Amino acid sequence: MSDLEGFGFVLPHWFYWGWLAVMPLIMMAWDKWSSGHGGETAEPELTPGELQAEEDDPLIYLQFEGNWFTKVVDWICDKSGLFVSFWTVNAVVFYFFEVVMRYLFNMPTIWVHESSFLLLGMQYLLAGAFAMLHGAHVRVDVMYNLLPVRGRVGMDIFTSMFFFMFALVLLITSWTFFQNSYSMNETTVETWGIQYWPVKGMMVLGSFLLLLAGISKLIKDIVLFVRLGRERTA
Repeated sequence: MSDLEGFGFVLPHWFYWGWLAVMPLIMMAWDKWSSGHGGETAEPELTPGELQAEEDDPLIYLQFEGNWFTKVVDWICDKSGLFVSFWTVNAVVFYFFEVVMRYLFNMPTIWVHESSFLLLGMQYLLAGAFAMLHGAHVRVDVMYNLLPVRGRVGMDIFTSMFFFMFALVLLITSWTFFQNSYSMNETTVETWGIQYWPVKGMMVLGSFLLLLAGISKLIKDIVLFVRLGRERTA
C-alpha cells in the first residue's frame, strides 16, 4: 500500500466487493419490512416497453403465464435486475465523497471514478435479462406494428434466432475474457489496482442470464403462437 500513501482514505478492495454484494440485500430487506409495517409502497414505474404495450400492443393481454421453468427464470431475472438497481445509490455516495474530499479538504481520491464506472458497467451487463423480461430493449417497429397479433408473435420467434446467436457469442467471448483475466490476475492500470476478473465474471453471469431470459421468452412466444393458431381455426 506504499503507492497509496498520501491519498487519504482508500476504499479497500475486499470492502468494495463485499458492499456490492450485501448492500442491495439490505435495501431489499428494508423495503420489504417497511412495506409490511405501515410504510407507503409506491406504485412501480412502467418500463418503456410496458408503456408502449399498454398503448397499442394487444400482446400485453395475451401473455402466456408460463410453466415452472419460465416462472423460475423470470423470477431470477426480475430479482437480479432489482438487486443491481440499488448499486446506483453507491455511485451517488461515492461521487459525493469525492466532491467533499476534493473541494473541502483538497484531497482528491484515486478510486471513486474507477469504482463507479466499473460498478455501472457491471450493472449494465447484469440488467440485460431484466430488460428482456420487461420488454425494455430497443425494437424497430416499422413492419412489426403492421402485422396481426399472431404475425407479431411469429416475428418475435423468428428474430429470436438472431438474438440467440448474439447471446451465445457474448457468453463464449465473456468466458474467454474471464479465464484470461483470472489466469493473469489482471488489475486496472490505475493506482487503485483493483482486480478485473470479478468484473469480467459479471459479463459471464450477465450473458448467461440474458440467454435464460431469451429462452423463457421463446417458450412463451411459441405457446402463444400455437394458441392463437388454434383459436383462429376453431
